[in-house]
Amino acid sequence: MRTIRMHHFLFVIAAAIGATSCGTEVKAAREAQAVGAGRPPVAVDAIAVAPADVVEAVDVVGSLAPKFVADVKSEVTGTVTEVHVTEWVAVRKGTPLARLDTGETEAAIGALKAIAAQAAVGETRTRREYERALELQRYGLITPQSLDEATFARDAAAAATAAALAQVRTAEARLAKSFIRSPMDGIVAMRRVSVGDRVENMGGGEPMFRIVDNRVLELTVTVPASHAADVRVGQSLDFATDAAPGQTFSGRVMFINPALDEASRSVKVVATVPNGDNRLKGGVFVRGRIMTAARRQVLQVPRESLVDWNVAARTAAVFVVAKDRAEKRAVTTGAVGETAVEVTAGLTAGERVVTRGTFALHANDAVLVSDADEGR
Repeated sequence: MRTIRMHHFLFVIAAAIGATSCGTEVKAAREAQAVGAGRPPVAVDAIAVAPADVVEAVDVVGSLAPKFVADVKSEVTGTVTEVHVTEWVAVRKGTPLARLDTGETEAAIGALKAIAAQAAVGETRTRREYERALELQRYGLITPQSLDEATFARDAAAAATAAALAQVRTAEARLAKSFIRSPMDGIVAMRRVSVGDRVENMGGGEPMFRIVDNRVLELTVTVPASHAADVRVGQSLDFATDAAPGQTFSGRVMFINPALDEASRSVKVVATVPNGDNRLKGGVFVRGRIMTAARRQVLQVPRESLVDWNVAARTAAVFVVAKDRAEKRAVTTGAVGETAVEVTAGLTAGERVVTRGTFALHANDAVLVSDADEGR
């Protein structure tokens, strides 16, 4: 009987201890809940996601160069006697740039003209003799052989006159080449000669002048092989350069190298850039984007709104504001722009995503959206 009472006593004590332990756990859970509920809201910025048109592009770098450049050399050997232009001046096609010594050539032309005049006199005499031979033939007073000789003499004299005149024209052409002229409209970008310098013919030596036409430039850029298939002739290329801060320029793709560069695994692309206002100069380095495609009504979010972003896997998460709380939402990303990233799944238009304050957020945290964002 005493044993039964002892077991009953122990059971009562165990029940009491269990009740006390259970109450303690419930109390701890309630306190934890009270602490969570009492956490102040996190101040955040948020924007409403809205569809918009987007342009896909390939980032490129490259350099500008004038499309038309002419290195002016002398076609004859001679000494410079006059220089008519300095560097940085504008010239038109045909503008005199310099003159070589022409004394020897002019004297040769005088001698050749005298020879041509003598040949002309001889031609005139042989023509008259030929005409007299024809007249004598009518009356049978000349043999056929004599007529043939008169004909040959006339033709030989005419050929001698033509040869002499050809030599005169050759010398005059040489004289004309002693006057160095601009082959096109442009700017004198370089002058390498002065009066007294001796220049050689086009077979060697440095150019006398360099003429540059800056009205049309060529932009040569490199495109990674992974994006080469997206580039087409006619696509727009927008770019900026430190040489003109705060300004954006545009060109159009004109040429695409059909072969990859083996070292860089990239493709060279050339775009033409109008430069009528001469704001750009050849040789400057640029950063640009080739516009490869355009799509309508695409959902995008700012880059700063993404958390746990895996670019290669195209996965990320965002905090969506729902009933003043932050809901952590997994999303699928698409095309990446300069400031925004396409979201292909996980969001719908009109939902608000947190753009500032994500570093302090946890799932289901209370949030306080700034007043500036309430109307978005």
